[in-house]
Amino acid sequence: MQAPSIGVEEEYLVIDPQTRSVVPCAAAVVARCASEQISAEITQFQIEAKTVPCQDAAKELTALRVQVAAAARAEGLAVVATGTPVFGNAVPPPINEHPRYAVGTANYRALHDEQSICASQVHVHLPDREEAVLVSNHLRPWLPTLLALLANSPFWQGRDTGYASWRSLAWAKWPVAGPPPYFHGIDDYERIVAQLTEAKVLVDPGTIFWDVRPSARVPTIEVRVTDVPVTAAESAWLARLVRALVIVSLEQVRRGDPGPVVSAELLRASYWQAARDGLDGNAIEPLGGRLVPAAKQVQGLLDLVRPVLHLDAPVSTGAARQRAAYARGGFQAVVDDLVSAFELPA
Repeated sequence: MQAPSIGVEEEYLVIDPQTRSVVPCAAAVVARCASEQISAEITQFQIEAKTVPCQDAAKELTALRVQVAAAARAEGLAVVATGTPVFGNAVPPPINEHPRYAVGTANYRALHDEQSICASQVHVHLPDREEAVLVSNHLRPWLPTLLALLANSPFWQGRDTGYASWRSLAWAKWPVAGPPPYFHGIDDYERIVAQLTEAKVLVDPGTIFWDVRPSARVPTIEVRVTDVPVTAAESAWLARLVRALVIVSLEQVRRGDPGPVVSAELLRASYWQAARDGLDGNAIEPLGGRLVPAAKQVQGLLDLVRPVLHLDAPVSTGAARQRAAYARGGFQAVVDDLVSAFELPA
């Protein structure tokens, strides 16, 4: 049986290749691309690229990045894939004019000040929403591990934050973000969403920013926990891993397993540990609370999906790559390396 199709959404930052700072010129780059798969995001610093549903996103991710980079060069600009702006004044960012964003600014206020952050979203075809929310329960314990694997935002406006994924810390301030609650089924999910809507916490279903959610637009389950990866190859690797994890989880759901109940407090702590250290050092086991080597936690995830897909563990993160570039030549070297890596083929 064919594996479910996948789709990937990535967010990028537009920079001035001379100053290496983020610049509010995304609209010009998007206009040159003239593609429905490439669009603006909430801030004028950002571009979003979306693959079509496919079996392997590698070629399409590469093609989208090549197109975006070529359009940027034509405007005398460059594009990078990093979770946070390395350099430049990004607070507050210029917000694009759109009725939805205006409502969001009125509702969320200064939370929009740190919206120049870039994530990756992986969609896996799963049209049954009951199954999707139960699969979400199985994914919850592994979300910190996914976060650690693709951590790619150590710097924030010319400062080393001390974290591997500063984007995830900025994102955690939002009222409906981070790990999703444990759901007993789709009725439970819709009840909570209805309550959040009634309380005016949400602008619309698109502002359900949990790191796993049934998509409000397409028949998929969406996993949106990671920073945008540095390269298309890493992004395609993530998509394959997420699909395998969804397949394994769906098999467990169909056997009658609704998923493990993980303490919200322990899961939050696991997120923090993953965001701080990435693959360096230790990780907190969300199910047991034990401190274990991060590499052991990663291996546990890869062992879980091995019946579906064999993947080798990565040796480092985007955060480690950025810090290595900084050691060679400061923030200019970091940005230059991100620019050169952006178009590498997957």
